[in-house]
Amino acid sequence: MKLSTFITTRIEQIIDEWESFARTFGPVADAMTTLALKDHAKGILQAIAFDIGTSQNSTEQLEKSQDLTPGDDTTDSAASLHGTLRQASDFSLLQLSAEYRALRATVLRLWLPEVGTMSSTTVYEMIRFNEAIDQALAESIVTYSAKADQTRELFLAILGHDLRAPLATLSLAGDLLKMESGGREKLGQIGERVRRSSRMMAIMVDDLIGYTRTHLGSGMPVAPEQVDVDEVCQASIEDANATYPSTNFSFSSTGNMTGYFDRVRLHQLFTNLLVNAAQYGQKHRTVTMTTTSSEEYLVVQVQNFGVPIAESDLASVFKPLVQLTIEDEMDTRPKTSLGLGLFVAKEIAAAHGGKICVSSNEENGTVFTVTLPRGVPLLT
Repeated sequence: MKLSTFITTRIEQIIDEWESFARTFGPVADAMTTLALKDHAKGILQAIAFDIGTSQNSTEQLEKSQDLTPGDDTTDSAASLHGTLRQASDFSLLQLSAEYRALRATVLRLWLPEVGTMSSTTVYEMIRFNEAIDQALAESIVTYSAKADQTRELFLAILGHDLRAPLATLSLAGDLLKMESGGREKLGQIGERVRRSSRMMAIMVDDLIGYTRTHLGSGMPVAPEQVDVDEVCQASIEDANATYPSTNFSFSSTGNMTGYFDRVRLHQLFTNLLVNAAQYGQKHRTVTMTTTSSEEYLVVQVQNFGVPIAESDLASVFKPLVQLTIEDEMDTRPKTSLGLGLFVAKEIAAAHGGKICVSSNEENGTVFTVTLPRGVPLLT
């Protein structure tokens, strides 16, 4: 059977194996639907089969190998779109390349037993198949890299924009202190502005470091120790309240909230959730933090009341650079909108073997729920 015919007739089996391999990529694939994992796989295979079945002379083969094929715009090809979507789904470039390596191996493994005897035609088809696979991979890498560059530029633009506000406040405070003290009360107000702006910048830097570590492949490092999570929650509320002094925070706890965790990372996780709740909640509604526990798990919930998050947006709130809109233009509360806080929170929960999820509606508000395994059994 010709290889092009084999690919066309056995395309569904090949795609199923494609999906099975993609599922081995862990959390990045676990969060995706079957449809999303298989995106454009059929189109890629059909393009490969078509390419193999098309006659090609030695000159055309050389031009293709050097990417010199005239008038060949591949920006809208299935492989190009696949590269863009894999970048948007947080696949690494290594994982993208591994998909094509697995696809190559799968097709040849399924096809060769049906060939019978090797011939010059078989060898030629294999050469054409490898050329087509390499071409598809190149198209995916080009669009993946372009999307990654665009994301990086967007991130730097957001970082520069969001750091401008607290820096301006610090500069203004310095000017006021140079001009005159203005009395003890005015000094206290200036000091509070400086403290709040410094806290905002610290949150941005912490989130940036967390984002960079995960994207460099080192993961979120944790150093577990025996921790009372209630104490970490209360300290996080103090920090969030320093950033949003006009927001009312409440805290309640039920059960034994001790376990083995990284105290610093949990503080960052909970502070990010509280700051996010204060930023997007209604100005005069309380942000509520509650903790409960079972024998194996600790659960921390942060609830606010604001504009509900649309159902279609719930899955994307934990992605980096995602920013929700605040419709209240009169709201002058400070914003920390790098779009990294929830992403970092999710990574910290995952580093502890836990998870974080969100629900949002008009009646119950927006609730982020963190579930953490208690870790090493407590000593008695």
